[in-house]
Amino acid sequence: MHPPRLIPFSFWLSLPQLITWGSVFYTFSLLMTPLEAELGMGRAESSLAFSLALLAEGLMAYAVGRWIDAGHERVVMTLGSVWVGLGLLGHSAVTSVTGFYAAWIWLGLGMAATLYTPAFAVVTRRYGQDFRRAIITLTFLGGLASTVFIPLFSWWMDLWGWRQALWALAALQFLVCMPLHGWLLQGAPRSSRHAPSKNGNNRPTTLPSTVSVREHLRHTPFWLLALFMVFMMSVTSALPAHMIALLQEAGLSPTWVIAVPAAIGVIQVVGRVVLFLFERRWDVHTANRWIPGFIPMGVLALLLGGFHPAGALLFVLLFGLGNGMITIVKGTALAQYVSRDHVGQLNGLLGLPIAVARAAAPLTVGLLWSPASGYQLALLWLLVASLLATAAMWVAQRHALNTQP
Repeated sequence: MHPPRLIPFSFWLSLPQLITWGSVFYTFSLLMTPLEAELGMGRAESSLAFSLALLAEGLMAYAVGRWIDAGHERVVMTLGSVWVGLGLLGHSAVTSVTGFYAAWIWLGLGMAATLYTPAFAVVTRRYGQDFRRAIITLTFLGGLASTVFIPLFSWWMDLWGWRQALWALAALQFLVCMPLHGWLLQGAPRSSRHAPSKNGNNRPTTLPSTVSVREHLRHTPFWLLALFMVFMMSVTSALPAHMIALLQEAGLSPTWVIAVPAAIGVIQVVGRVVLFLFERRWDVHTANRWIPGFIPMGVLALLLGGFHPAGALLFVLLFGLGNGMITIVKGTALAQYVSRDHVGQLNGLLGLPIAVARAAAPLTVGLLWSPASGYQLALLWLLVASLLATAAMWVAQRHALNTQP
């Protein structure tokens, strides 16, 4: 059975990504302040909920990856949307700190079955040589999640209150995401066997399909890419959870506080459009090498000048471009430098360490915050982590390309 056309398929699959990223990942920062006031929590206590969600997501990652590699993508992502919808309804009824944590653990399990990692595995299995282009297309709408849902959910909260606003988010899961996944993901391939892909120099970018998953664990590129993903995803997970509070404490006006994270989504999509238009003209390995550098440059801009609108705009440009394009790098690196045949399981194997790093990151930022210095120490830590991630990608890529036949 031939897969559906790449662009329409990726576009429709990206709509649930837009809704789910916006409904879960980006609304947390808006919920922190009212939940802290209502439940009597401190910043570290509220940050822990998001950390628990990321940890739960990682714990489910390997199981989800195996189910998708086995051809069960339709069931996984359709039920995942139902799960997230129920979690949002449950969150709307929270009256205690324990219930708050339980709601985010539930939502984290749903994230494992609905966000980019399972979606990337789906298009990688379906589109062979064009999997990178399919992933870029898939992220177009998803990149607008903060742009759409931060102002939208903020408006809904002002209009109805945070509990009723969560009902509206749940309705989007039941009425849009669930039926789209059920309709779109029919006819999943039962096997993920591919011939080795080629780069511009006719050199394979994956190991042969007969190699087992365990064999990949004996090679350096897998572990270096693991370090890259652990460090980089900790940075990109920590900032969204604290973005609203950080900008509020910086003394920016309420308009800027909403505009900065919303603008990041637009710039993310700009970066992905640039990749989509020029990826066949650029050397993919050169792009993979330089894209991660935008993240530490963005964090540095926020650290040095983010408390002024000009510094905030520079941060939006650098971090937005980097975060938009690095999603593609993270989503394709294992397939390019390790194996495309087992990408679901390989991503799943990294699920727990990445989850621990992502779970620890928002909590660590909350703990590093202080009334005297605010987020300065936390931003310095994020800068170091992003530099280490960039270095790990460089070394992994060099090792993989030098050892391939």
